[in-house]
Amino acid sequence: MHLGSARTALYNYLLARRTGGQFILRIEDTDRKRFVPGAEEELIDGMHWLGIQWDEGPDVGGPYGPYRQSERKEIYLEYAHRLVEMGHAYPCFCSRERLNRLRQEQQRQKRPPRYDGLCRRLDPDEAARRVAAGEPHVIRFKTPKEGTTTVHDLLRGEIVVRNETLDDYILVKSDGWALYHLAAMVDDHLMKITHVIRGSEWLPTFPLHALIIRAFGWEEPTWVHLSVFLKPSGKGKMSKRDAAQAIKDGRSIFVTDLRDLGYIPEGVLNWVVLMGWGVAEDDVLTLDEMVERFDVRHLSPSPAAINFSKLDHFNGKHIRRLSVDELATRVKPFFERAGYVVDDDVLRKITPLIQERIVTLEDAVDMAGFFFRDEVTPSPEELVPKGLDAAQALDIARRSYNVLASLPEITAEAAEPPMRALVEEMGLKARQVFGVLRVAVTGQRVSPPLFESMEVVGREKVLERVRNAMAMLEKMAS
Repeated sequence: MHLGSARTALYNYLLARRTGGQFILRIEDTDRKRFVPGAEEELIDGMHWLGIQWDEGPDVGGPYGPYRQSERKEIYLEYAHRLVEMGHAYPCFCSRERLNRLRQEQQRQKRPPRYDGLCRRLDPDEAARRVAAGEPHVIRFKTPKEGTTTVHDLLRGEIVVRNETLDDYILVKSDGWALYHLAAMVDDHLMKITHVIRGSEWLPTFPLHALIIRAFGWEEPTWVHLSVFLKPSGKGKMSKRDAAQAIKDGRSIFVTDLRDLGYIPEGVLNWVVLMGWGVAEDDVLTLDEMVERFDVRHLSPSPAAINFSKLDHFNGKHIRRLSVDELATRVKPFFERAGYVVDDDVLRKITPLIQERIVTLEDAVDMAGFFFRDEVTPSPEELVPKGLDAAQALDIARRSYNVLASLPEITAEAAEPPMRALVEEMGLKARQVFGVLRVAVTGQRVSPPLFESMEVVGREKVLERVRNAMAMLEKMAS
């Protein structure tokens, strides 16, 4: 499930909730060659993770089921035969070889590839006899060849196409499976769909879909074709190659990946909803707030560049909005995945220390993993602050140790005043003295607040880690 699918689902959901309608999850799986085992489960898991709930669907049922198109094969065949009987469709018996030769010849002549209508000209009675005899065939839509077809998109207005440019598209393949073109139109009618919000990739066949509905004499839904996603540079559509590069950079356009990378659903939704929606780009919105403000007429057809910095921005904002207990619950699996045995009491204490500093849940592991280690092994070079040498760093470590060892307990309240006094006494900068102590205790240059961190680590471990740092600095100084 990629960002395009997530945004399409989200907009449909927001419209349904805003207007008191029903949001339908329909699995369009009639293309059996592209069927991927587990894809439906991943889609449903991704939607649940995002917090998008549907009123009708394959897992919850509803009055217009079944909601998997693969379970509605006979329904589509019935409507395809109706189109044939009404003269709006016809059986086509052309072999794959003939169609390939036709396409090659059209390419040679630099003409757009299109069916030449050979079987369209067959006598209907002859075609019916060949079908009855079991001759393999597909069913094609008999597209009008003269005049124009006008369709209306809510965002783009009227779109007019010359009928001579349209193909006689296949509606039902020779194996009896209907294509999306027929299946979705039939389902929209039978399920009483009033609004279809979908990706812009359907714009080229939009006239066909309208013609199918008109052939049956049905009422058309309101059509909304969303903007395309551009790669982060803004130049060109996001491709599979771009997606692969994003993964290498710790980014992704796939919902499951974003979850595993430590993004939270609130942040992802806030990011996605604004890509194509004409509201302020920095608005931090909950799902309920999106519902309150949503107006389908404010969507934009203009292409939207994928901006991962915005994702980080919104994810961080929503992490700050979580309660401490909720954030602790969400970061715990990331610590465990990294191999840490997590003490819930310790986790509860460190969560407020990292909440303002992390962008993703995964960041918590890098920033606060040291709390769950028995010992840390700092890089010797990092123990020496900029502008000082190993001997000076060793002096800082020794005097810091003496200050801390003199305290009956190491709390932020008890440790900070005497350590700041030591800074004054030594005539150094706080970042130099505290830098040595930070690397010694946490093993890293960037950490949660130093004195609060030492309080959580505990007096004995703090002193032990400073002693280890002193030993490292002694070797460097000698």
